[in-house]
Amino acid sequence: MIQAIGLTSNPREELPPAVDDVSFEARAGRVTALLGAEGAGKTTALRLMLELQRGRGITYFRGRPLHRIAHPSREVGVLLGDVPGHPARTVRGHLRMLCAAVGVPVQRADDVLEVVGLVSLRNERLGTLSRGMDRRLGLGCALLADPHTLVLDAPTEGLSVREGAWLHGILRAHARQGGTVLFTTGDPKEAARTADRVVTLEAGRLVADQDAADFARTRLRPRVAVLSPYAARLGALLTKEARASRRSIEVVIEGGNRLSVYGSNCADVGEVAYRHGILVHQLADEVGEAGPAGPPGPWRPPEAWTPPDATPANGFLQESTQGDTTRDEPAQGETPPHGEAETAEEAALGATQPLSAPPVAASLSLPPPLPLVPSNEGDDTVPPASGGDPHSATTPSTDPSATLPVPPVPPVLSASLALPSPHDDSASRLPPPITVHPGRSPLRPLRYELRRLTGVGVGYFTLAAVLAASTLLCVVLARAGHTPQPRLLAAWPQELPLPPAALGAGLLGALAFGDEFRHPALAVDRGTVPRRVGLLVAKLLVAAATALLSGALTVGADAVVLHLVYGEELTKVPTDWLSLSTSWAALLTGCAWAGVLAAGIFRSTTAGLAAVLGVPIVVVPLVQKAVEGPAVRSAAGLSGRLRDLVLMQWPFGAERYVAGGVRMIVQPVGGALALSLTALLCAYVLTAMRSRVR
Repeated sequence: MIQAIGLTSNPREELPPAVDDVSFEARAGRVTALLGAEGAGKTTALRLMLELQRGRGITYFRGRPLHRIAHPSREVGVLLGDVPGHPARTVRGHLRMLCAAVGVPVQRADDVLEVVGLVSLRNERLGTLSRGMDRRLGLGCALLADPHTLVLDAPTEGLSVREGAWLHGILRAHARQGGTVLFTTGDPKEAARTADRVVTLEAGRLVADQDAADFARTRLRPRVAVLSPYAARLGALLTKEARASRRSIEVVIEGGNRLSVYGSNCADVGEVAYRHGILVHQLADEVGEAGPAGPPGPWRPPEAWTPPDATPANGFLQESTQGDTTRDEPAQGETPPHGEAETAEEAALGATQPLSAPPVAASLSLPPPLPLVPSNEGDDTVPPASGGDPHSATTPSTDPSATLPVPPVPPVLSASLALPSPHDDSASRLPPPITVHPGRSPLRPLRYELRRLTGVGVGYFTLAAVLAASTLLCVVLARAGHTPQPRLLAAWPQELPLPPAALGAGLLGALAFGDEFRHPALAVDRGTVPRRVGLLVAKLLVAAATALLSGALTVGADAVVLHLVYGEELTKVPTDWLSLSTSWAALLTGCAWAGVLAAGIFRSTTAGLAAVLGVPIVVVPLVQKAVEGPAVRSAAGLSGRLRDLVLMQWPFGAERYVAGGVRMIVQPVGGALALSLTALLCAYVLTAMRSRVR
């Protein structure tokens, strides 16, 4: 069950808020449609409910706000827009990667593929999917953790009628099993046909909260769709005969050859066309929209109201003979409507309003009693004090320009409606602020990171490019001569700031976070990539392992190529191979970590690679200038003293590894890299802490 209370977005510059004090419920076992035209605030309302956007209000999912749920993805399945996945990843690989993110077994991906009908497309790339297949995959991602609640934003947008019917069948099956379904749509006919309850938004405000039957009765009208090359003539004849027989119809010319006839049927329209010899290409019964509901009118005393059973459902009794079309007017003695048409919420309330109770809630558009006290026992809530239907009223209008005189309300009714007194300070209280909370996924970060890396070919292509560039470069350096053997095996000439293996490690490290922000698969239900320690540690471990593998393959490939081309002279093992290997591993790992941290801070792969290149190009000259510059005391001889320090006896012969690490640090590139990593790590921690404080 979903209980949304007082959803209000932050005000925009010189514009009213996109969502203003919206409250409604979506019950378990039912499909609820959030209806509204483009710009009505449907998507903003969903983002406020899911705490993806700052504002005010609160939303309970089975009695708890989303940030109080241990694993939100297991409670709420979300589909907002297209599937945010890497276009080169396969359908099955994407779902298997998300299985690690939501903490479910990997076999769940195959089960979901069968449910959404994508088994035959499991090896297709995401970038090749059609709109309908992308919607199916998005629904599969929402169902992956078997959530109780589904929240979908325009799930049938761009789909064919057949695909839309299939998707609504899945939603209906989920609700039939006891789940809660909430989806947005801009089509009133779709809402009336597929939902159990329809919540209507206009200009960011709730104007109606009705059952689907009441919505169809008050907002939709049957019509006859006519397609004829003589549409204007047929419309005039229909109006003339209706006037002569004193019947009420409305003829609307929608195009050059299309008519919509309200208040008639196919038989009558066909007979008129046949008698006058008019050619008709199409004649069909349809359901058309009755138009948007008008604004709430001023309050009227109870004695001015007419019993609901005295008013017809459509409120149209007499015809108007002005103009070419026939318009319906209320009969004499009927309750005067507000403006030109009765509002949808008044029609819905009038059908269920008891005769003995004054219609204060309807005339003021007051909200229903909201005893939405969160309970720890499923969907149980405290029942309203008045015993009325909590869905039969709408939320109040907070427009400051509207002046609604408030009548005296009896104490019992005031208590049941929770109306504040004019002198109560609590009347000016705003709903609680909505804060964007960081997500709690992924639950298995190491497994997720491994599947993310191996699911696309970027890593394999990068490794192949590094090996090809290194082998070619080492052959050229060996032919030119004057290059030390360690640099020759690493394919690192003096002219290059970094070897190809270090650049490849930095690129893969930058992609570890860069791809997350470019294709935010983890942000599909939480709005942003989570900055969690587990995810960062997993990315650092996988980046380090990838860098070490790349370095080992590079040295091995260079040694093999040099042995084949120039013999054994250039491939002899150096005496200090252990310290050299440690320095080489430290360099590659440092470059990979610099790429990971910089991309996580600046949310860009380019920024991560720039941080790797900036170490030898920018940081090294600055460090050398700071150390060798004029001062009272200098750090000359630091490398020698550090070597003397590690000459002491360490247990298990660890002094050799320490010596290799110190040798790397005392080098200009090593020292600058260590300094850069320290700064990046501190910046990442500060960024994560700042987001949590917000």
